[in-house]
Amino acid sequence: MSAARFCFITTFYPPFNFGGDGIGVQRLARAIAKRGHEVTVVHDADAYNVLARGAQPDVQPPDPYGVRVVTLRSRLPLLSTLLTQQTGHPVVNGSRLRRLLDDGDFDVIVFNNVSLIGGPGLFAYGQGTNAVKLYIAHEHWLVCPTHVLWRHGRERCDHRECLRCQLHHHRPPQLWRHTGLLDRSLAHVDAFIAMSEFSRRKHREFGFAREMIVLPYFVPDEDRPAAGGDDEAPQQRPYFLFVGRLEAIKGLDDVIPLFRRYPEADLLIAGDGTHGATLRALAAGTANVRFLGRLERADLARYYRHALALIVPSVCYETFGVILLESFSYGTPVLARRIGPLPEIVAQSGGGELFDTPEELLAAMRRLQCDEPARRALGEAGGNALLRFWTESAVVPRYLEVIREIAARKGLTRAGAALGAAAAPTFHTEHVTREGLRRRQRG
Repeated sequence: MSAARFCFITTFYPPFNFGGDGIGVQRLARAIAKRGHEVTVVHDADAYNVLARGAQPDVQPPDPYGVRVVTLRSRLPLLSTLLTQQTGHPVVNGSRLRRLLDDGDFDVIVFNNVSLIGGPGLFAYGQGTNAVKLYIAHEHWLVCPTHVLWRHGRERCDHRECLRCQLHHHRPPQLWRHTGLLDRSLAHVDAFIAMSEFSRRKHREFGFAREMIVLPYFVPDEDRPAAGGDDEAPQQRPYFLFVGRLEAIKGLDDVIPLFRRYPEADLLIAGDGTHGATLRALAAGTANVRFLGRLERADLARYYRHALALIVPSVCYETFGVILLESFSYGTPVLARRIGPLPEIVAQSGGGELFDTPEELLAAMRRLQCDEPARRALGEAGGNALLRFWTESAVVPRYLEVIREIAARKGLTRAGAALGAAAAPTFHTEHVTREGLRRRQRG
């Protein structure tokens, strides 16, 4: 029996990506490929290069799991990106995308963040393939022109002021959002995926009427210990850890000042971003706050493993919180702000504590640092929950089942048969078990 043919469409894809959505697409594409299916990923380097305004990433090496990556580039990257953003159609790359999707004989087309690769006009492509079509809402782009429901760059959005907000973010207003294009285009998509129950509710609150299926992010099954198996702590002093983009919405502005009043531990900050200079200025003279810059995943392992806790202080509405899963995978508890999907993950896992105010965070830091048994219990609970809910083996079969159900409903017998034939991983990987997780946590 032949394998199913998947095509993932996304604006950002590693190494041409800024945050977690590109990594999430890569993990799902590779997980599908490991199960014996043919996977093509199409992404737009123009959009990344326009927004990055810096050195371009290195040429992408061949994918270790056989995922075929198609990188779109044009001679006029700024114009191409602007036209898509304004019209909601892939103007410059439209003919190439149409050929890829119409002629690729795909069984499944997965739309991810399509904001700058093609907009909603892309949903109509691939009509002749009889493919199952999914849309995965990595951000709130379906209901928010700026993707993040962060109004005027200073507050969480509770009602629409979209024109003023886009101008505040220095983004041209999107003309297509006033034409009905989105509603017409949604009819071409078979199912919509939300990353959390919170995100599903938020989409509905802002007028998205389509049903959404909740399927979360996950961590890959294979173990990835620290480089060289080095289990030595990165420093002697105890520390709390932050990992993520240095942007105002990530909430570090009211965390850094706490460490002037908390000399018992350090705050280590791994990441970079446009808000970095402001945060470094805020931390000036605070000896127990250190900026590590952007670290590769292998280098982060021992920082996770030896941290008292991961602090997740986001002030905006995330769609999930994959960084919590990363912390759980190393047996490290989390201290997360009580907002968005973070309470959902902490409640489901039992792997951390929540806070609303800086004072509550400070009290939680003291509790965890002074009570090692409680800290270990939270870390173990997070690790156990990871195994049950958020590993590749737990989540990917649910994706495939959703696709099989849609294929059966549409009478797509080839797709249904192929998806049923290659469900188990064909690459040699070590599936996550409790013992495997303990090895990872020990390094």
